[in-house]
Amino acid sequence: MAIVVVGGHTRNIGKTSVVAGIIARMPEMRWTAMKITQYGHGICSANGEACDCATADHSIAITAERDAETGTDSARFLKAGAVRSLWVRTRQGSLAEAMPGVRKEIARAENVIIESNSVMQFLQPDVFLSVLDYATADFKPSALAALDRADAILVRASGAGLTPQWKGVSRKLFAGKPVFEIGPREWITDAVVEFVRGRIAKAVA
Repeated sequence: MAIVVVGGHTRNIGKTSVVAGIIARMPEMRWTAMKITQYGHGICSANGEACDCATADHSIAITAERDAETGTDSARFLKAGAVRSLWVRTRQGSLAEAMPGVRKEIARAENVIIESNSVMQFLQPDVFLSVLDYATADFKPSALAALDRADAILVRASGAGLTPQWKGVSRKLFAGKPVFEIGPREWITDAVVEFVRGRIAKAVA
């Protein structure tokens, strides 16, 4: 079994598109895809809506996507060709409580691809790709904590020539790692596919 994790330092920089692209370009892997979302106070983990639940209520939910046409991220994974697509929701900081369920889903899969930074606290994947946009200043603590473990960096082409706008993030954390430019015209290049295939082959050899 191969496990691939795709993370990134902020929202809306293409993480979901990268996951969907890998699924579509590597259909022989028969991926089980997971999107992990951690919600803050006042948002229900059961459905992602505003919620006045007590602290202990609705803290974890794992649901399987059934409809590839809903437009959700998990639906995009299904539409790209995943054999199973799951949305994992927890309260912020409570992913550890969801990990037994996540590991159970991993154990039943042929190969797994996960969109998340925080899951790197609990898994040692065969490939970890970190999506970065030099033009966007926001940098999630979960992404910073995992950055030095990235096997490769996927940089949005729109900001690739810029000086990173992040504060307090050393480029030494990813110095020397393979870097691939990506973007809306081509989220997954042949070079990225070749890299992922190579890392998986090395891991299972």
